[in-house]
Amino acid sequence: MWQMGKARTLIIGLATIVMAGSLTACDDGRSGAEGAAKQLASSLSALDVGQLTVAGKDAGAANEELKAVFEGLDAKPAVESGQVKLDGDTATFPLNYSWNIGSAKWEYSSEATLKKSGDKWAVQWSPTLLAPELSDGETLSVKTVPAQRGQILGAGDAPIVEDRPVFRVGIDKTKIPAEQADASARAMAALLGLDVEEYAKQVAASGPQAFVEGLVLRAYTPEITEAKIQAIPGGSSILDSMALAPTRTFARALLGSVGQASAEQIEKSNGALRAGDTTGTGGLQQKYDTLLRGKDGVEVIASAKTEGQTPGTKVFFSSLPAPGITLKTTLDLKLQQLAEETLAGVGPASAIVALRPSTGAVLAAASGPGSNGYNTAMLGQYAPGSTFKMVDSLAMFRNGATPDSKVECPPTVTVDGRTFKNAEGYPESSLGSVALRDAFAHSCNTAFINARDTVSQDQLESAAQALGVAVEAPKLGADAFLGSVPGSAEGTEHAASMIGQGKVLFSPLSAAVMAASVANGAPVSPQLVLNADAVPAGAATSSATPTESGSATPSPDSASASALPASPASTKPITKEEAASLADMMRAVVTSGHAGFLASVPGAPVGAKTGTAEFGNENPPKTHAWIVATHGDLAVAVFVEDGGLGATTSGPLLKSFLTAAG
Repeated sequence: MWQMGKARTLIIGLATIVMAGSLTACDDGRSGAEGAAKQLASSLSALDVGQLTVAGKDAGAANEELKAVFEGLDAKPAVESGQVKLDGDTATFPLNYSWNIGSAKWEYSSEATLKKSGDKWAVQWSPTLLAPELSDGETLSVKTVPAQRGQILGAGDAPIVEDRPVFRVGIDKTKIPAEQADASARAMAALLGLDVEEYAKQVAASGPQAFVEGLVLRAYTPEITEAKIQAIPGGSSILDSMALAPTRTFARALLGSVGQASAEQIEKSNGALRAGDTTGTGGLQQKYDTLLRGKDGVEVIASAKTEGQTPGTKVFFSSLPAPGITLKTTLDLKLQQLAEETLAGVGPASAIVALRPSTGAVLAAASGPGSNGYNTAMLGQYAPGSTFKMVDSLAMFRNGATPDSKVECPPTVTVDGRTFKNAEGYPESSLGSVALRDAFAHSCNTAFINARDTVSQDQLESAAQALGVAVEAPKLGADAFLGSVPGSAEGTEHAASMIGQGKVLFSPLSAAVMAASVANGAPVSPQLVLNADAVPAGAATSSATPTESGSATPSPDSASASALPASPASTKPITKEEAASLADMMRAVVTSGHAGFLASVPGAPVGAKTGTAEFGNENPPKTHAWIVATHGDLAVAVFVEDGGLGATTSGPLLKSFLTAAG
């Protein structure tokens, strides 16, 4: 038994010796090589190989080379080592790189070699370790391949920006002797309003065969004529074409503009924009910038600095750009341009908004030159004055009144010590007990203020919402303010609300919506961007919140503050019968009221309502001038910020617009 046990022990011991010998044989340096491979991959990911052992090269020099090669990529790679193959003291393995270059992912593999020296594995340094086919002295950089920006189209997919004729004006150096160039350059700069010294330098620096452009004109002007250009030796005007909107300022406040991204825009973009990128500023160009801009493509190129030579380049990676979407709008190019031309001579901030009542399509939303680039038409917040009597009248109808109901129109009315009166020049023949239609046609303030006892403030709010204002505009697709009517008010504030003052605020867009709802016989929800559903999550349309001032003009940023309430389920939309009664009274404004000048507008009969709203602290106070009108399947609002009376200031502008619109 002892011998058997001893034999068994001997066998186990021999087996142990054999197994130990096998492990020793398998430990051929693989674990060390694999560890070194992973360390190399990790160091490359960090763009720092300064702590590695590099064969035949100083680690610091290798580190500087690494940083120089990849500096132009402005990113760090994710690098992983692949399966290690051993051949004696040499280990080879792939390095799998993954880069995020712009919006593209660049992935590739290079081959790495380690040599064992003593108990260490040294990296065999080579440019191809960093990227296949990379040569000594070459560095990598990123070149952006710009995406084609999407267009914004008008009604019927009419292009807003298209090739239009232009004149390129400048000096043609082939037509003058060299000694004449400086004098001609200075004369041309003076004619074109350019920096004289700067343009003279450009002409001097150009070759003897050059045409040095100074300015691009859409058309000649009285100041810059073809004769004046040709009178300058070497002066030349070349007919060409350029992608342009109908006019230099066409719908600028509404559409926005496109240019190189500012430092502030780049900082706020969270990496989406880089220096040199093109982006939208203001309006639809900014709101839909991500979609319009598309996605730029990129190229990763290698180049080497060569003394006195232009470096050759190799393309290591490329991704195609994705063009931006086309934004389709309801904007009628002719009506928009007509609206802008109508407002061209108006000094204060002003606007004309035109809608199609049957569809809600915004046909024109023009802000005059006095708005200084602000979108007064859609974002302005102003007391609507007597145009709000359309809301009063609807609330009164819902309390049993009709256009023929008698109302009292005294010269003045006092509420809590504050005296209200009618506008200057109010006809005495329409004072006393008059039909509601007559009070509406001549805009009797006192009659509507007297109705405050039977029309509550919440009824005013409800009537406004029934007319499509002071609610959201889910189909609009653009930032806008659609009005604000307080749901509660007492005393003088409630009285002021009855004549569109106090805390009641409208934009010209909301005034046009109100008129459109009458013409439509149902609330109109305005629409501007037809494919607004393309807006990604987080970029949804928003509406402005009102300021506290009755004549506030908020900054464009306030338009995105928060959404207005949707029309409550309890709000009853305006009915066709109610709309017909309002249309009857709006027609009376033209046939017997103080908008008789609109009777001569050709085509369908015009219905209108004027409005004048006081603002500010001056004595006498300044006033906003309003007028809204319906004309067939067209609803229009005209507004002038510091305009006197609606009938005398905004009225003629409206007549001019409607007459030309046909």
